[in-house]
Amino acid sequence: MFRLRAGGSSGQRAFRLCAAGGIIGPAAFTAAWVAASLRQAGYSPADIQLSGLAAPDARDPWIMLTGFIVLGGCTVAFGSALNEALGGARRAGFACRGSARAGEAPDAGLAPWLIQGAGLLTIAAGLLRRDHMLLGQPPGGTGESWHNHAHDLVSAALYAALVSGQCLLALRFGPDGRWRPWRPWLAADAVATAIVLIMFLSGAFPPWDGILQRTAVTLPLAMVAAIASRLLRPRNPAPPGQRGRLTAQTLLSRRDRRDM
Repeated sequence: MFRLRAGGSSGQRAFRLCAAGGIIGPAAFTAAWVAASLRQAGYSPADIQLSGLAAPDARDPWIMLTGFIVLGGCTVAFGSALNEALGGARRAGFACRGSARAGEAPDAGLAPWLIQGAGLLTIAAGLLRRDHMLLGQPPGGTGESWHNHAHDLVSAALYAALVSGQCLLALRFGPDGRWRPWRPWLAADAVATAIVLIMFLSGAFPPWDGILQRTAVTLPLAMVAAIASRLLRPRNPAPPGQRGRLTAQTLLSRRDRRDM
């Protein structure tokens, strides 16, 4: 998997660029399915699943295909930044921010790798295109292509990654004081994603399949964007009660240097 080498200003720029992928990717993907849905004249978003928007018989399928590829690439980059921020690069022998902490869950370090794997699965889901925009089309047609079947398998693995990735992150954030407040939000998002996915995959609500799928995908992407924004914030800010004291100490040290 892709790893970051953080060193000096160039390493910090690379880290921030990869972290920004957690915002750019979800934004690009969401914009792609909104634009592609509006391009399908005569159909509502509930009629067409996301992968159908990239099918050959969809109107302007390149929009959705681009969304899949951009999201996948940005997710891989975001996973590398998250791995570095959580101390994974140090344990692998790379210089990085953060360090391993006592009491971490044994499998906690798998979360960034699973996120990067989900990025690769997203690219594969886009390139392995569905045969037709609508399921069951054309009526009475012959069997589905190999890439249509492969798309279904990749999509199932991707849905599993959307839920398990958040669960692993919640485990990893538990022992870390910097990230502990995020734990209940991740758990709630994982549960909500799982519930909506079950509703979608069960086929019990056919008129709402498109909406349910978009909701199940948007929930974890929104959490990724939120975590990415946290990574982009300045690190280790001074506690509110110490800011004035630190400022006074800084001024005194500067004055002492001038008097020397």
